[in-house]
Amino acid sequence: MTKKKLSFGQIWNMSFGFLGIQMGFALQNANASRILQTFGADVEHLSLFWLVAPITGMVVQPIIGYYSDRTWTRLGRRRPYFLAGAILAAIGLVLMPNASMFVAYLPALWIGAGFLMIMDASFNIAMEPFRALVADKLPVDQRTLGFSVQTMLIGVGAVLGSWLPYMLTNWFGVGTTADEGVIPMNVIVAFIIGAVVLVGTILWTVISTSEYAPEEQEAMQSPELHEGEPSKGIMDIFTDFWKMPKTMRQLGAVQFFSWFALFSMWVFTTPALAQHVWGLPASDTSSLAFNEAANYVGVIFGVYNLVSALFALALPVIAGKVGRKWTHAICLSAGGIGLMSVIFISDPSMRWWLNVSMIGVGIAWASILAMPYAILAGAIPLRKMGVYMGIFNFFITAPQILNGLFGGYLVRFFYDGQAIYALISAGGILLIAAFCVVFVDDKDDAITDS
Repeated sequence: MTKKKLSFGQIWNMSFGFLGIQMGFALQNANASRILQTFGADVEHLSLFWLVAPITGMVVQPIIGYYSDRTWTRLGRRRPYFLAGAILAAIGLVLMPNASMFVAYLPALWIGAGFLMIMDASFNIAMEPFRALVADKLPVDQRTLGFSVQTMLIGVGAVLGSWLPYMLTNWFGVGTTADEGVIPMNVIVAFIIGAVVLVGTILWTVISTSEYAPEEQEAMQSPELHEGEPSKGIMDIFTDFWKMPKTMRQLGAVQFFSWFALFSMWVFTTPALAQHVWGLPASDTSSLAFNEAANYVGVIFGVYNLVSALFALALPVIAGKVGRKWTHAICLSAGGIGLMSVIFISDPSMRWWLNVSMIGVGIAWASILAMPYAILAGAIPLRKMGVYMGIFNFFITAPQILNGLFGGYLVRFFYDGQAIYALISAGGILLIAAFCVVFVDDKDDAITDS
């Protein structure tokens, strides 16, 4: 038995939920540092609070992948996890910017960090099965297209999430300032809208997409893929990690440097722009100028996600011409140059040039979300697609944890508190990731679809 080719509309419906997931994720990425600073976090401690994201991802994704490989319900194998993750993430989105409501029980900073953890765990519950679903449903020659469509929808959702606070203020007059220690209304309303869109888009995918039944999946496997050691239950995750395919190990190095750089960008862009472009002291976290800088972070994050959404459509064409790994290397290089160019923008009147810098970042982001998974999917068997996609997340979370532990101290002691240098070093690290791609063994293993 072989997989049927899907129409573009079917691939779109299958990935549509990722639009809502990424809208919520973008709201978090662009505003979490701002929210935590408003609640009292110091710049050098921001990366420590952001640790909850990679830690929860490292724990949650392999477990969700393992169990989703073995799940079969009326909703299918992957879809129950989409829905549960969406509901929990929506709760976190509504409550995080309103953490000051709970100050009678704990400091708002700790409440906010707790809701950040809930959101991250929930996003991971929803995201990991989406990656596996594309590999489950699509034949080899449609995988690059599938991950590219997914990347395009991720980009659209991220643009909406990144720009929403800015649009609410500048188009609809929603307030952008508030009392000290209180989150502005434009951020609160944006998070509520994000929660509604997240649940709605996930429901669209759940309702419109079917999955192959377990017996159909079994029929698509070659006999040799059914052989091996007896299952030891969830402890198989550790065995599978140790025995991961060669291509997966090679991609691990690329992912490590890529996500170390991305984590620096997400955590330190708000203080970097406030200090380097707007010329504010690190202690300023509530002035109108600070909130303008923070709002503009959403704008430029929206730009790189918009570029990502558009460029994703070109990825299958480029990969068909020069190959997937060379496509990824070129895109990562563009991102590194884009981040490093921010150093030349040092005044609010020059802020539009930040959007030009983000073009390179958007090209890299499109490739990061598609090419590694397209390469990986051809190197792992269908029956372990979920668990290996979850284990692959280790190479995303580990560098973020490392950065979270030491990134703030690097800014404080080596960069003299100037967060802009965290962005410049992130650009250099993306160039290292591009170099590592050259050594990846990129080939599709036909037996995964036979």
